[in-house]
Parts: sequence; structure tokens; C-alpha cells
Amino acid sequence: MSNHLETAQRVVVKIGSALLTDAETGKLNRTWLQAMVEDIARMRARGQDMLIVSSGAISLGRRALKLPAGKLKLEESQAAAAVGQIGLAHAFQEILSAYGFSCAQILLTLEDTEERRRYLNARSTINTLLKLGAVPVINENDTVATTEIRYGDNDRLAARVASMVSADCLVLLSDVDGLYTAPPHLPGAKHIPEVAEITPEIEGMAGDAASIYSRGGMKTKIAAARIATEGGARMAIANGRTLRPLQAVEEGARVTWFAAHSTPFAARKRWISGSLKSAGTITIDDGAVKALIQGRSLLPAGVREVEGDFERGDAVTVRDLQGQEIARGLTAYDSRDARIIKGHSSREIEDLLGYSGRAEMIHRDDLVLKKP
Repeated sequence: MSNHLETAQRVVVKIGSALLTDAETGKLNRTWLQAMVEDIARMRARGQDMLIVSSGAISLGRRALKLPAGKLKLEESQAAAAVGQIGLAHAFQEILSAYGFSCAQILLTLEDTEERRRYLNARSTINTLLKLGAVPVINENDTVATTEIRYGDNDRLAARVASMVSADCLVLLSDVDGLYTAPPHLPGAKHIPEVAEITPEIEGMAGDAASIYSRGGMKTKIAAARIATEGGARMAIANGRTLRPLQAVEEGARVTWFAAHSTPFAARKRWISGSLKSAGTITIDDGAVKALIQGRSLLPAGVREVEGDFERGDAVTVRDLQGQEIARGLTAYDSRDARIIKGHSSREIEDLLGYSGRAEMIHRDDLVLKKP
């Protein structure tokens, strides 16, 4: 099963706190991180998009602030994150730059991946960074996230990021090498190399976090697997304690793979077409209809009418001049701005709106044609 990682086009790697920081001193494990970046560089060199979801900011910050061991209050965690994020970002930037890669730090909250406008902005930013050759390093924005808007663990955040950017592979690196039928230290516990479907029995095998530096145990990894696989990504739980852990996975190290339910492309299209309520209607001319059928985006020039009151990121119905529904998509403009730019060239958007918006009314990645 190791070839899943080798053949993936876009890979999200989640790094746990227990790997990045020394359990006794709380210091950054630079030797491990250096070897990990060698893996990233090797995979980038063969054409794979690589994203990192990294824990560790709170662990580093609590050491710098000399906070006591044990559970921290929310405000203490946020203060530690504010300090630790600087050190963590600097370490990634320093090591990645040695391999010729730019490093981008992205801080997200739960709301950023659930509220569609923020979701679209984050997705667009990450895709642009990847096109420009940067390696995004993503973490939960612990500094500002309150209990109501936080994940609380980076396993589920990594899965949501994988779904958001249409990754086809997610690797959770931690201090375990996969899922077992029982806690691994118990006699008779058997390793499970592949999970075809997440059943109640599989969920029942999950335990809790084993490390004081970790907020995510096996339960959160199973929850992450459900998010990732429904989004079209295969997911692996792998032991990251060895140097160059991704190479170890490729060479056959023991892991647990969770099978994807579909491709990322199909999963996203299904979400747009079937899971979102239409907030308005856009009527387009015959030339735009032809362009959509050919797989192109919907440009403002092809829009004749805009109906309804919707916000950027909402799902809208696309109809032809005869009133037939031909597509559904996520609009890049709210209804007010859409009415202003309809029928105009994309080059005119800045003059019309006073800001440089997107060239497309609906990008082809955010649009699903209705089957005849």
C-alpha cells in the first residue's frame, strides 16, 4: 500500500507535537525537522504538491514563557501559541529555504473551513501558494480561537484542509504506527493495515491521547479519516518518530491506510451539486453555455441576469436564456456586485467595482454541470 504516497498528486502531512518537541525540555527537535524537510524536498522534486499541518506552537511557547506542566487555561494556551508560532514559523522558513523553497504560514480556525466565504479565500490562497512553488505550513489559530470556533486538535484540521484543497493523500504522523484492535500495549492487540470503511466497530477501537503534548488521540484520527476519505483523500496513520518518516512509509513501514470513497474532484462536485441550497439564479447567454460545456469558467461577460440576494461563496443556479437549469456553482461575487459587472469584460471589473476582483463569476472548479 506504500505506493499511495508515491502516486499522490497533492499530499497533506500532519506533524504532531510529540514529534516536533522534546518531551522533557520542550525544545524544538531540529534534527527530526531537518530530516522531515528532506522528505518534503524529495517529494516536491518529483512534482508533488506538499502541504504541512504542524502542531507544536503551544509546546514551544509554554517552554519560552516558563509555564508549568499539565493542562493550561485557554488564555495561557493562547499566550503560549502567540510566542511559539514565531519560533515554529522561523524554524520551518530557515530549513525549507535551505532547499530553495519559500515557506508560507497560514493560521486557520474552525470557522475558516466551515464558513464558505472564508473557505473560498483560504482555498484560493493555498492554491496560489502551491502554484508559486511555496510550501504552506498550516496551524490552528490558537491565539484568537475560542472554544466555540476551534478544532482543538490538528488531526481534524488537517483532514479539513485536505478536503478544502482537494488533496488525494493525507498522512498523520504521530507516535503510533496505525490503528490496532485494542490498545497496542495489551496482549493480543493486532495492527490493522487497511480500513475500507469506517464502521462503529472501527470507531470502537479508538483510544485517547497518550502524550501530555498531544491534544489528539486515536478518536480524533478516526474522525479525521472520516472527513478526509469523504473528501476523496486516502489517509494514513504513521509513526513519525523515525527520521525521514515519509520515505519510511514509501518503503513499506507499518501504517494504517483508510480508503477514499471517491476522488477529490468527484467529492467536491457532489458537495456543490447536492449539499448546498441555491441562494439565487444567474442567467447566461448561449456563448457562455457553450463555454461551460467545454469545461471553462463562467465570466461576467456571459451573464445576462442576476436574481436573488446572495453573498460571495453561496451556491447559485445557472440557467440558459430559455430558463433551463444547466449548472450550479459557488459564486465569486455577491448579488450586488454581480449585477454591476454582468455583461462586462473581466478587464473592467476594477473600474466598475473599485477593487480588483476575480476574473470569473464562477470558477470552473466551483461549478457543476447538470446532467442532461
